[in-house]
Amino acid sequence: MNKKNRGQIPAGLLPHFQEYNPANLDLERDANLIIQRTLEFGTWDDVRWLVSLYDAPRIRAYLQQWGERQLSRVTFNYWRKFSKIKRWRRSPFSIQKGVLWTR
Repeated sequence: MNKKNRGQIPAGLLPHFQEYNPANLDLERDANLIIQRTLEFGTWDDVRWLVSLYDAPRIRAYLQQWGERQLSRVTFNYWRKFSKIKRWRRSPFSIQKGVLWTR
């Protein structure tokens, strides 16, 4: 993590952390959560903040390890292609996040 840019989560992202108390979120301990929510819901300014906080290799490592499991299919594929990731840890589940139940 880039120590010079330690700070608070941008106000525009806070609605996506509504089940958490922002004062209790630790930027290092909760890095995967912060990366996931920012990539899924953030604006370009939020992504710039994310890259200034965690360097690109850390974000790529998250995408390779957890991206397919924790991000929507569209979001994961966008960031995977954007980051030129060709290998990632595949989910053992054949059903994508959020599509378990059909109507």
